[in-house]
Amino acid sequence: MGELTTNDGVRLTYRDSGGDGVPLVMLHGWGQTQEMFRHQVTGLAPGRRVVTLDQRGHGISGKPHHGYRIARLARDVLGLVDHLGLDRFDALGWSMGVSVWWSFIDQWGTGRIRRFVAVDQPAAVAAVPWMSAEEQRDSGAIFDVSGLLELATGLAGPDGERVRQEFVRGMFSGSPDPGLLAFVAEQIRSTPAYAGVPLLFDHCAQDWRDVLPRVDVPTLVIACDGSHVDPASQRYVADRIPDARLHTFPTTVASSHFPFLENPAAFNAVVDAFLAEGLS
Repeated sequence: MGELTTNDGVRLTYRDSGGDGVPLVMLHGWGQTQEMFRHQVTGLAPGRRVVTLDQRGHGISGKPHHGYRIARLARDVLGLVDHLGLDRFDALGWSMGVSVWWSFIDQWGTGRIRRFVAVDQPAAVAAVPWMSAEEQRDSGAIFDVSGLLELATGLAGPDGERVRQEFVRGMFSGSPDPGLLAFVAEQIRSTPAYAGVPLLFDHCAQDWRDVLPRVDVPTLVIACDGSHVDPASQRYVADRIPDARLHTFPTTVASSHFPFLENPAAFNAVVDAFLAEGLS
């Protein structure tokens, strides 16, 4: 484990597995931690250098009372790769972590990114009124504005623990493994409401559709048939990133928003194969 301090004074905790080759920097989703990738730190190709991060307000990183915006989290990631001296790296994001990478690309381009993996994140989460019904559907919007406000209010309220648990359960279809469900539910407790609620609101308010055509590096988009994120939204993302490819896990392989936890062998094989391309 390592630590760095951001340019606005927040302590962030990261893990760097070491090793040679192109590093893979992995970003977790909202309310979760770098422990989501516990099966990837050691389970990806032997010798691959894997870097994970507890983003601000999450895990064991600092939880200040400022900075809960996707753009600020992207600035934190810039600080991480600068701290580690990574001039060239592969990037993987899952859920909100994809949005953080899209913000990174929007602000600083793809010059340091060799390959990009986007796991189960819609191009826009909120169905805002100025989007047509077709745009809302294509972009994969999960909430309408009233639904987002209701969720945020519940998370911030006295019954927040119950709302968090129901939110987590909704990311699984069928009958999830109790141990896996408990693990995910436990991780989300590390993010206090004062951090999680404004960040969730900011995250859901973003619309990344204009960024997708500017992702000009080889990209793999990963979808899951059993996720609460509509797999069709991942086809939309892949269609708009130039030359991107799509891999969809069927429910027989993984039936949730968490394929890297449910079936790490299958997930790692797909990611390894993609990242191995282009290496001499």
